[in-house]
Amino acid sequence: MGLLLAFLLPFTSFAWGPNGHRIVGEIAYLHLTPQARKAINNILGRESLAMIANWPDFIKSDTTHQYDHTSSWHYLDFPANIDRATFDQLLNAATGENLYIETQDMIKDLKNRSLPKDKQIFALRFLVHLMGDMHQPLHVGRDEDMGGNKISVMWFDKPSNLHRVWDEQLIDFQQLSYTEYTKAIDIAPVAQIKTIQSGSIADWMFESHLLSDKVYDYTKPDSKLSYRYNYVFVNDLNQQLLKGGLRLAAVLNGIFK
Repeated sequence: MGLLLAFLLPFTSFAWGPNGHRIVGEIAYLHLTPQARKAINNILGRESLAMIANWPDFIKSDTTHQYDHTSSWHYLDFPANIDRATFDQLLNAATGENLYIETQDMIKDLKNRSLPKDKQIFALRFLVHLMGDMHQPLHVGRDEDMGGNKISVMWFDKPSNLHRVWDEQLIDFQQLSYTEYTKAIDIAPVAQIKTIQSGSIADWMFESHLLSDKVYDYTKPDSKLSYRYNYVFVNDLNQQLLKGGLRLAAVLNGIFK
């Protein structure tokens, strides 16, 4: 096929930004079963899913470099405009430490009831974060532009790049705290929640990848983005945040049942 699957993300790249990850964590906590909530509280103590959600990004600044190996866990790049069969072929052929593999590894670790407490905390922190990452479309975007980091744009007349717009600027534009944002979008009826929570990690990643194609097609290099861009994508943004939270809850409920 000649398609190259590559994994490359600059050190400065984050997914969603602090508020986005907190929204995903907060929504997930609100949809936990009593059993899952009790188990998670036993692991985290007084910490919340919302407040642990950004730890895997914060440790990128650790000067001891003990976490450097986790930088590739946050993403998995694919070629543009591929069909599901090609996506699955590339996903299953992916090796090394990446978003798909590490998400499953964190789930496996948390199912191990004999895992030491510090390792449970580590796995839970990363699982919460990685489930958010996979719903930020540019974390399953394209290698050649480093997930949109190389695509320069103007955001309300200020220099930015496509990745940063989706990480945080679109979210910040809504001018809501993470708790306000959660209340605003966590309104799906039960039937819709069940539909969102169905499927597999591969299904969810492919869905995000399809959205990344839409983002790339609409956003040309050096575009001047403002109110119109928000109008076009705010529903996609909100749906991805909601899906990330609801699906995280489903995964956690399955682990701690």
